[in-house]
Amino acid sequence: MKIKLFTIPNLLTLSNLMCGTFAALSALIYDNLEWAFWFVVLAAVFDFFDGFVARLLRQSSPIGVQLDSLADMISFGFVPAAVLYAMTTRSLDEGETLLRYAYTVVCFAMAAFSALRLAKFNIDETQHEEFCGLPTPANALFFTSLGLIYARTGFDFGGQLLILAMPPMSWLLVSPVRMFSLKFQGFGWRGNAIRYLFLATCVVLIAVLRLYAIPTIILLYILVSAIRWGLRMAAENGRKD
Repeated sequence: MKIKLFTIPNLLTLSNLMCGTFAALSALIYDNLEWAFWFVVLAAVFDFFDGFVARLLRQSSPIGVQLDSLADMISFGFVPAAVLYAMTTRSLDEGETLLRYAYTVVCFAMAAFSALRLAKFNIDETQHEEFCGLPTPANALFFTSLGLIYARTGFDFGGQLLILAMPPMSWLLVSPVRMFSLKFQGFGWRGNAIRYLFLATCVVLIAVLRLYAIPTIILLYILVSAIRWGLRMAAENGRKD
């Protein structure tokens, strides 16, 4: 079987992977959490356009699907774990070795949950119009935005608080909660109402909260999706009864 490696969509996916690599280096080697955040944002842009371009040029392929997951694992799986590690261990003393190891295990366990999320996405045919569980880019933007806030303002969220945030976010990655996608189905209001309302709210939050808007938007996305899923489940159970 002839496999084309260097197609335009694959090059965009590799650009996503390279951005993720630079983000990880920024967090772990150069201690620059602001760069880590912007590299993740750039990776998300490449992640969006590789699929769009593949459909536009009709160059979708099995290798592209696998490559996309590998790139996402670096940019949206390993990087948020690396940023969380950098933020939680920076205040530890040299003698706190056991606590450092414990934080390391907890932080990078999130990367394992991201891997499960991406593997599940590859074989789940119900996630074309909505997601089952928290998308890895959203999780990555949440934690890296906290790193950006720390880099810009010096606000310390506290290692223990960040560690406590990891289990629920990791669970959301593999949870059955159905979360809406921002992929528009045409430009009409019907079928896109939740998307238009959410994006409008995002604009307001960015104008008001500025730097703090990003983690707030991710939490709002989770809340709206959970309420929407809960109402749907209640309606389905009511019909069964």
